[in-house]
Amino acid sequence: MRNRIALLRWGLLTAALLFVAIGLLGREHLEVMGKAVRICLECIGIG
Repeated sequence: MRNRIALLRWGLLTAALLFVAIGLLGREHLEVMGKAVRICLECIGIG
């Protein structure tokens, strides 16, 4: 039982790191930051 839980944890960690790497390579972080800036500017009435 412990081995299954450990294997599941390592598998989920590996999948999470893989998805983060794919997002960074696809430059998705820039898109998210751009949207965040636009939303913030709209909230304060500038955008």
